[in-house]
This record gives sequence, structure tokens and C-alpha cells, in this order.
Amino acid sequence: MGIQVKWFYRLGFLLLIFIVLFVFMKLQSVWLPVLDVFITLFIPFLISAFITYLLHPVVEHLHSRGIHRGIAVTIIYSLFFGGVGFAIYKGVPTFVRQLHDLADNTPVFAAYYQEWVDNIQDETSRWPPALKERIDLTISSGEMYLEGILSSLLSSLKGILNSVVMIAIIPFIAFYMLKDIDTMKKSAWYMTPKSWREQGKQFLKDVDKSLGSYIRGQLIVCLVIGILATFLLFLAGMPYSLLLGFIVGITNVIPYFGPIIGAVPAVIIAATISMKMVILCLVIVFSLQFLEGNVLSPIIVGKSLHMHPLVIMFALIAGGEIGGILGLIIAVPVLVVLRAAFLHAKEYVIRMKTKAIH
Repeated sequence: MGIQVKWFYRLGFLLLIFIVLFVFMKLQSVWLPVLDVFITLFIPFLISAFITYLLHPVVEHLHSRGIHRGIAVTIIYSLFFGGVGFAIYKGVPTFVRQLHDLADNTPVFAAYYQEWVDNIQDETSRWPPALKERIDLTISSGEMYLEGILSSLLSSLKGILNSVVMIAIIPFIAFYMLKDIDTMKKSAWYMTPKSWREQGKQFLKDVDKSLGSYIRGQLIVCLVIGILATFLLFLAGMPYSLLLGFIVGITNVIPYFGPIIGAVPAVIIAATISMKMVILCLVIVFSLQFLEGNVLSPIIVGKSLHMHPLVIMFALIAGGEIGGILGLIIAVPVLVVLRAAFLHAKEYVIRMKTKAIH
């Protein structure tokens, strides 16, 4: 009888949670605007925290060599933001010019694409109706998917341009985070309940051990691949080489699927020039991916994740379904954090059971 009551209690508690979540979702018109304001205010601090996380090990390395922390922060901060500022100063005008040129030539690409689709439909007109319908459906789905990606990219660009003040304040926040990181650590330590401190500290160490080297390594690899792609596409005579190299570098952050996504824009534009250019673009992109997979990543990133490729692929598919391109990018970091949380929760349960037995 006691077991039945316990299960009824659990089911009632679960039902109550679902009711609360249902009411919460129904009231989203009330809390969603507040959440939007909070996210808008929080994003600069989140980006600054990410920059601090990337640069902090370098600052610590210089500090351990006897350089004063303030001087070390100033050196690394100046090099990082100086390099970023120089790249923006030199690259953005060319990038924007190529983007405008691409927008002006969009009707040409659209006409070429329509001709290509018409040819496919003519060639498949004699095929079985079910197969032809499947091909037409695949083409329509691809068009809708690309349209969604372009819309989200344009919205992101508009959001970035409309948030100039927010972007300008990021270097200042990052500087003070780097400078006062020890004070921030102490504050977080005293704000955390005593029973959670050691476990939380070990959890963060485990996450940082896998995630830190992976993120830093991936960013370096993406930068190298983006620069090489821009240079090689320029040598091949490909238009919009900076824009396409940027896309190849950015998409390279997505394991396994990134090379395919990065190759699509280059191949589409190359197809309007000649088949030789298409082949050349494919050779360049996939040669770079071979270089990245067999030389750069093993040396720079290493096997920091310690996870089977099938698990990573599953996470990428799930991330793509849930969050699109953004989901693909953050899928692996989220997986690393969830794995560390699961292992620590398992360890905690085992420890509690051991204590209960004794």
C-alpha cells in the first residue's frame, strides 16, 4: 500500500509540473518581452566572458613567468583587440563591397539556378511519377531551407549593425573581467553554498579540461582554414574570395557537416562561371578539410573531447533540428557540459548511497 501511495504522489507531482509549465507557456506574452530585454543586456557580458575565458590562460602563463598581472592583461588585451581591430579595418570594407556586389548579382545566380532546376525537371519528366515527385519535393525543401538560412543571416547582420553601442562596450567589459578575474572567482566561491563548493570546483575543472582546449583549438583552426581558403580562392580567380573564405572558415567550426555547408555557396557561384571553376572550388575546399582533419586538428585541437564520433554526430543532428545553424555550432560544447554534469551526478548518487549504507 505504501508503494502505491508513493507512486501516486510522484505522478501527482509530475502532473503538477506539467500544469505549471503549461500555464507558464500560456503567459509568455507577459514574460517574453522582459526576457528579451534581459538577453539584450546580458549578451555583451556573455561575449566578454567568452573572450576572457579564451585569453585568461595566456595571461596566467605570462603571469607565471614573472610578469605583473596588469601588464600581462594589457599586453594580451592589446594584441587580441589590436589584431581584431586591424582585421576589421582592412577586411570589412572589402567584405561589405563583395557582399553588395553579390546582392547586385543575385538575379543572375537566381536565373542560373532556375535554369538548372528546369533542366533537372525536364530530364526527370519521363521517370516514374513517385520518383519525380520525390525529386521535386527535395528541391523545394532545399529552397525553403536555404531561404531560412539567408533570412536568419540577414536578421543577424541587421541585429549586429543595430547594436553598435553594445558591441563597443564589450572590450571594456572584457578588460575588467581579465583584470579582476581573481576577485570574481572569490565572489563566486563565497556565493556558492558550502556543500556545493568542492563538487562545483571539480565540475568546472573537468568541463574546462575538455571544452577549453577544444574551443581554443577550433577557433585557431577555423582562422587558419579561413585565411587559406580566401588566399587559394583568390589565386584561382574566384569572385567574392574574402566572403567565401569567411564562410568556409566559420562553418569549419561545425564538425563533419561544416565542410559541406561551407562548400555550397562557393560551388553555386562557381557554377555560374564554368565547370572547371566548380571542380577547382571543390578541390580547394575538400583539400583544406583534409588538411584540417589530418594535420591541423590533431596537432592544435588533439583528442580533447574523448568522445566517439557517432556520439558527436548524434549531438550535431539533434542541435541542427533544435536550433538550426546555431544549434550545430553549440551542439558539441553543450554535449561536453552535459556529459560532465551526468558523470558528476552519477558520482554524487554513488557517494550518497555509500554514506547511507555506512
